[in-house]
Amino acid sequence: MAIAVGQPAPDFTLKDQNQKDVKLSQYRGKNVVMVFYPLDWSPVCTNEHACFVSDLKQFEKLNAQVLGLSVDSIWSHKAFAEKMGIRYPLLADFQPRGAVAEKFGVYLADKGITGRAIAIIDKAGKIAWLKNYEILTVPEMKEVSEALAKVQ
Repeated sequence: MAIAVGQPAPDFTLKDQNQKDVKLSQYRGKNVVMVFYPLDWSPVCTNEHACFVSDLKQFEKLNAQVLGLSVDSIWSHKAFAEKMGIRYPLLADFQPRGAVAEKFGVYLADKGITGRAIAIIDKAGKIAWLKNYEILTVPEMKEVSEALAKVQ
């Protein structure tokens, strides 16, 4: 069951591509754009992250931290981030597989992957905006930026 707008975002701690612990609550006071995606290296995910990389300054201007999350390992994330020029944390929801995505209602247990979704978490740690996408759909960056601008 998906989490609803207005609810507190579940706190979590996961390792990023640099093996650093990232805790969602460490970003209180800043908006967070959580990018849930199925897998590193797939064509659609590669295109999605290319869009975030090219539009990152726009999200930073809106006082937002972008966090990517999938079931891939930290090693896959490290190679993917290096190849794609990704500077924001890619979080490994690897073991137990999909546990954090499940808390947000976006883990696809039958496929063993994270669904494609974007959640905007406001400065107080509540879900301000959430949208699920079809697996083969690249989210529209303009739509995400506009939603984020309304959270300011």
